[in-house]
Amino acid sequence: MPSLKEVKNRINSVNSTRKITSAMKMVASAKLHSAQKAIESMRPYETRLARIMGTFVSTIDGDITSPYAVERPVQRVALVVYTSNSSLCGAFNGNVIRELRHAVARYQEQGCEVVGIYPLGKKGLEAVRKLGAEAQDYSSLLDHPAYAPAAEIAQELMDKFAAGEIDRVDLIYHHFKSAGSQVLTKEQFLPVRLEEESADGVTAESKEGGFLADYIVEPSKEELLLKLIPKALHLKLYTALLDSLASEHAARVIAMQVATDNADELLHDLTLQYNKTRQQAITAELLDIVGGSMQ
Repeated sequence: MPSLKEVKNRINSVNSTRKITSAMKMVASAKLHSAQKAIESMRPYETRLARIMGTFVSTIDGDITSPYAVERPVQRVALVVYTSNSSLCGAFNGNVIRELRHAVARYQEQGCEVVGIYPLGKKGLEAVRKLGAEAQDYSSLLDHPAYAPAAEIAQELMDKFAAGEIDRVDLIYHHFKSAGSQVLTKEQFLPVRLEEESADGVTAESKEGGFLADYIVEPSKEELLLKLIPKALHLKLYTALLDSLASEHAARVIAMQVATDNADELLHDLTLQYNKTRQQAITAELLDIVGGSMQ
């Protein structure tokens, strides 16, 4: 049985750790609030843009020819992986890295070559280097998320796709549904999918009497759609970044809350053990005193 001093030292150590996890939870909560506001402000814009593009595709006669929508046999693949710069966020990074390894293995089994991995986050960069691949460090984008740097990465991928250097680009990130739910998502980025918007699937905001909204545009829907596709791709990569950041902070809040609860439980058990050990020591001393006085 440990001595009173050992138990007391353990209580002090756990109490110090609890203070750290509690402080980290509060910091993560503040960052989550900011990140949640950012992604919730961006989603309506992305949804409306996708809806407008779907309406254009539905009302244009013939096929839309865009260099970013060309379907061809997949031989060379690029992956964009969203992780965090730091740890202590539960299984957040582990799930993304596991999905990255599975994606690389699946493409290799299909005879495809993964020609580029773009890790957004230090943990993803470390995982890519462990796989033996070279990758540029984009971790600063997580510290100061901005649209312009994300658009530059998207444009680089778009240029390589249009030049035929890569045939497909996938995004691997966590989709932020709520503070308690983050969904690991693997999504096709290129070639872009131009989906038609049906009248039944359109909300009240974008239909008139059950029909698709018919926009009046200049110079033409075809030209406008070709200009909107690159903007939508830039926005998609940036929105996935905001999604991942909000998911990271939410995962860290949960992880630190669990750690704090475990520390509270451990403190309760250690305090009980300390009191029992102290009572036993006092009882033993009293017995020694009583036994000595009776001699």
